[in-house]
Amino acid sequence: MGGLSIWHWLIVLLVVMLVFGTGKVSNLMGEFGKGIKTFKQNIADEDGKKGPADASMSQPDSLSAPVPDQNKTTVNQG
Repeated sequence: MGGLSIWHWLIVLLVVMLVFGTGKVSNLMGEFGKGIKTFKQNIADEDGKKGPADASMSQPDSLSAPVPDQNKTTVNQG
């Protein structure tokens, strides 16, 4: 059985063209292309928005945590 050969795909394409017509198929492919283009733009916009903020968060030196004062000596009275 295996995969489909080029002849199988050509027959499937021919049947699709006969059933739906060339106009609907070309419109469908155009809408599909627009959808992919919009998706890529949205991904690029999200990367641009998060880019600088994420970069500063990924560096451990940029996090500010309180550092204990090491010059003070504590006396334990007990």
